[in-house]
Order: sequence, then C-alpha cells, then structure tokens
Amino acid sequence: MRPQDNLYLAVNSKWLKQAKIPADGVSTGTLDELSTKVNTELSQDMAAFANGKKPLPNIPNFAKVVDFYKQALDMDQRNRDGAHPIKKDLAELENIKDFADFNTNAAKLFNEMMPLPIGWEVEPDLKNARKNALYFGSAGTILSDATSYQDPNSKKLLDIYQKQSINLLKLAGVPEDEATTYAENAIKFDSKIVQNTKSAEDSAEVTSNYHPMSVKDFEAKFDNFDMAGFLKGAIGKEPDQIIVTDPDFLNNVNGLLNKDNFAEIKGWMIVEFINSVAGDLSQQFIDASAPFAQAETGQKELPSTAKQAFAITDSEFDDLIGEYYGQTYFGPAAKKDVTKMVEEILKTYEQRLQKNKWLSKSTRQKAIAKLKAMKVKVGYPDDVTDFYDVPASQGGSLYANQKAMDIKTTKEMVSELDEPVDRDDWSITGDEVNAFYNDERNDINIPAAILQAPFYSKKQSEAANLGGIGTVVGHEISHAFDNNGAKFDKYGSLHNWWTKKDHVAFNKRVNAEIKLFDGIKYGGKKVSGKLTVSENIADQGGLSVAIAAAKKDHVSLRELFKNYARIWRLKASPEWTQYLLANDVHSPDALRVNVQVQCQPDFYKVFKVKKTDGMWLSPKKRVLIW
Repeated sequence: MRPQDNLYLAVNSKWLKQAKIPADGVSTGTLDELSTKVNTELSQDMAAFANGKKPLPNIPNFAKVVDFYKQALDMDQRNRDGAHPIKKDLAELENIKDFADFNTNAAKLFNEMMPLPIGWEVEPDLKNARKNALYFGSAGTILSDATSYQDPNSKKLLDIYQKQSINLLKLAGVPEDEATTYAENAIKFDSKIVQNTKSAEDSAEVTSNYHPMSVKDFEAKFDNFDMAGFLKGAIGKEPDQIIVTDPDFLNNVNGLLNKDNFAEIKGWMIVEFINSVAGDLSQQFIDASAPFAQAETGQKELPSTAKQAFAITDSEFDDLIGEYYGQTYFGPAAKKDVTKMVEEILKTYEQRLQKNKWLSKSTRQKAIAKLKAMKVKVGYPDDVTDFYDVPASQGGSLYANQKAMDIKTTKEMVSELDEPVDRDDWSITGDEVNAFYNDERNDINIPAAILQAPFYSKKQSEAANLGGIGTVVGHEISHAFDNNGAKFDKYGSLHNWWTKKDHVAFNKRVNAEIKLFDGIKYGGKKVSGKLTVSENIADQGGLSVAIAAAKKDHVSLRELFKNYARIWRLKASPEWTQYLLANDVHSPDALRVNVQVQCQPDFYKVFKVKKTDGMWLSPKKRVLIW
C-alpha cells in the first residue's frame, strides 16, 4: 500500500499481518505493547521484592505494597478462604427487609462501599474550579452504555450476565432459587435505570453534566428516599448545592426508588456486589465471573494469577508504583529533555495562536493567557498515599484490605468537599502509558511510561519524536481549546471568554469536525462524530503543531507522518472494536491517522498526493481548527 492511498496501511500493514492478539487480551498495538512491557518490568520487580531477591526502594510504605501483592498472589490461601471474606457483607445486603430498612441503612451502606443505585463524586466545581463540589448521578448500567441496549446482541449479553450472577451467588452459599430471583430482579431494575440514563454520546459534551441545584431543591425531588438523612449520614453535612450530572435520572428517581421496586433494588445491589468482589476471591470465583466480560470484549483466556495479582496491586497503589517506575525507568535526563520539548511545543502553539486569522485579537489574547497558565507535569507525581491494612490476625484477607482501602479513599474524597482544589494532583500515574489534559486544573500530564519508543527516545530522530510524543503533547494542549476545553478559562472554571462572533466561528468549525468523521463505516458499525469530536479536534491540533515545530527545525516531515501512523497501530477483537465504537471518545486508530493527515496541506506536498489517490480529500471537506 502506498502512503498516497492509505498512510496507515502503508506504515502498518506488515505489522498488522504478523501481529497476534494475546489470548488473555482484547487487542494489541503500540499502546498495548508498551503497557505489556511496563507491566512485565514492574511485575518482575514486584516478584523480586516479594521473594527477597531485590531490596525495597526508598519509598515510604512500599513494604506494605509488597505485602499486599503477596496476598493477591497467594491463590492457595484465597482458595482456602473461598467465600468466607464476603459472607458478612453479603448477609448484610440479604438482611435488608424492606424499603424502609433500605432507607434507614443507605448511608451506612455507602460508607461501607456497598453498591447503591445512585452515584456520588467529589470533584472540582466546573464554574469555580478552585473549590470541590458534590456531584450526583446514575449508578450506571450493566451494559457499557445506554445505546448498547439497542444492539441485537444485548439480550444475549444480559442473559450471560444473569447466568454468571446466579453461579457466583451459588458459590457464595446462596440457594439457587434465591440466587435466581436476585439475578432476575437485578436485570429488571437495570432495564429501568437504562431508560433514565444518558448515553456516552450525550455525556461527551461537558456542560450536559453540569446542573447545579440548591440542596433544598435537590432533596425536594425525592418523595420516597430520605435524601436529607442520607447526606447527613454519608457526607456528614448538607452541602449548599448539589451538581446533577443527569437531570433525566433525577427527574425520574421516584419511579426508581420506591417501595414497589424494593425487591428489584435489593436484587440489583446483591448482584452488583457479587460481580464486583469476585476478582478478590478464589480462582473458582474468578473463573465464574469471566463469561460476561469475555463475551463483551472478545477476550479468550483469563490472565495468569501473577498478572492478576500485579493488576490488583497496581490499581490500589498506582501512585506509589508510578513513583517507583518513574524513579527507576525514567530518570532526570529524560525528564529534562521531554520538558524542553514540551516547552518548545507550547511556544510553537503560542506562535500559531498569534497568527490565527479567524479569531479576534481579544479572544486570541485570552487563549494565549490560558496557554501560558497551563501547568505541565512530566514523569510522575511525587505524592505518596498512606496504606491502610487489616492484619491477618484480625481477619485480614485480600478482600478485607481492598475494602479497607476503598473506604479510606471514599472518606478522603468526602473530606475534600468544599475544600480548595489541589492543582498539584496528577490525573494519571507515572506507570500509565497514556497522557491527559485536565480541564478543571488546566494542566497536562505526560507520564514516564509513555516516554519511550516509538513515542519518544533520545535515540530516535527529532522528526520521529515530534511525530510521536510531539503530537501527543500537542493533542493534550489542544484539549484546552476543543469543544469542551474552550468553555473553561485559564483557572479551569466554566466561563465564556469568547466574543460572540468568534464563538459562532468556532462552533462552525466544530460542526465541520463532527461531519468529517460522522457515519464513517468501521468494524461493522458507524463512527459517531458527536461522541468523538473533542478527541478529533485534539488529534488535529496536536498533529498541526508538531508539523509546525518540525518545519521550524527543518526536520523530515515524511518521517514525522510515518511515526505518527506507527504510534496508533492497533489490532483488536471484533467485540472490542464494537465496544470502542459505542463507548470510546477516540476515533478508531486507523482514522486517527488517515483522516487527520488528509486535512494537513503538508501531507499532500510531502507525498505528492493527487486527486486520483486514495488519500485525496477535497479541500472543501478538510478541517483545520488549531
């Protein structure tokens, strides 16, 4: 395949032909390969710490991380424990007698990390990002998204989930007839939740998730559920306001939370509980909890015990493990080099904003002010979290320690309500192969784990690094000016800093970006331009600024384009592809490459693309925003 006809395939076809999806995975690609590399390195180190072959790093509480890992790895003990660790909590849920009893105990259940059909988060107030606020929304659905229930395959998936739930409850000692009733009621209640839950596409627009209400008006919405009592018991106080993320869910909450639905609510909580804790128990529970996820994603085999043990440990101690990874595998020289590159890309971005022809001077100046206020975080966070453990002598098990830590995390989250937002917090950790822009903090996070080839290497050419990490950095910067980020000011608060005329011009370009991707056939379905628009704008901006930086330094654009195609190569199971199309705000990787480069004038010049070539896109259809 020639680059002029399909850049993605020209660069990746040989790899795509040879690549094999691991039996315990759902995809393979650049990000997957790097994640596997990082996890393998860390797993080997953790095993060496556990058997005493490697001294512990000088990081506070790291010995507790290793103890937890040993506990997760000890499948013999987990098999001996069976369902014992969860017996007390399962009994607590089963012993809820009626809706009045549920009402009385809802706050206690929240504090004990039990599933509830309402969701809570403490996050920065979008209109005052210096202060944390309380958010309320739906607890979520069994299938990944509300639109998934319209798929012909949804009935089959729900049947698998129902059967899986019955088997898990039987393993936990619940009689089969009761387990069957719980599972049937859970499916019934889920069908009611989904009727009042937003789709991923609707949630992708940030202001659709921001509906502040006074606590008095909020509590008045509940006819049956004692929300005032719940807030006092779970949060410790009634805040001045509640931010509602899904108004339809709130407006229909009385049709969900009432005494007539009690049996379904109870079944739903029990089924949610058993499915959420199975991975912390015996191998028998782990095997029994696999069918639904495997059917939904196309995963053929479960990961080994060692992989699962590390994954559980990493999920609980991501800050500590991320700090270790950064110290051990990244180093100050690479951090200095990457920080310099980020600064150069920010400078180039500023120059491009200054030369922007469709923005007024007023809006340009405010955009540049936001850019200059942006905080850059490279490598890994330095914050170290404390560890809470339950000794084995006190009934400590993997599940008990997981629960204790989750309770501690929730208490810390609640304690941050109405407190100032810590702008030094990272959105991701050092061992994640990813990058992130945070609207509310106006910062970009570039973790150590992604700072390796083909994204970045001191051994790679500048062109390859710009096509790799350069486009990623530019992508994250561009999120500050995508359809969501553009609504936030330099402090991270929702605030309109655009002139009316500029805002109209911007929205015209956003709609063109939506149209550019919307309806493209891929993997048996169609891409949603609305769901993916923010990431598409960021991809376009990231590629544009990387090209501009390369041209300043007179480096090879051909090499830049080719490495850009290389970093997004991916081979996925059909099920996982379908899952991503329904839920992922990113476009399919092949389109992130081909459609984006089709909009770049330099691509046509470098590869001498003609109207008769496959990559030709009419100039009228090309979209360039940043």
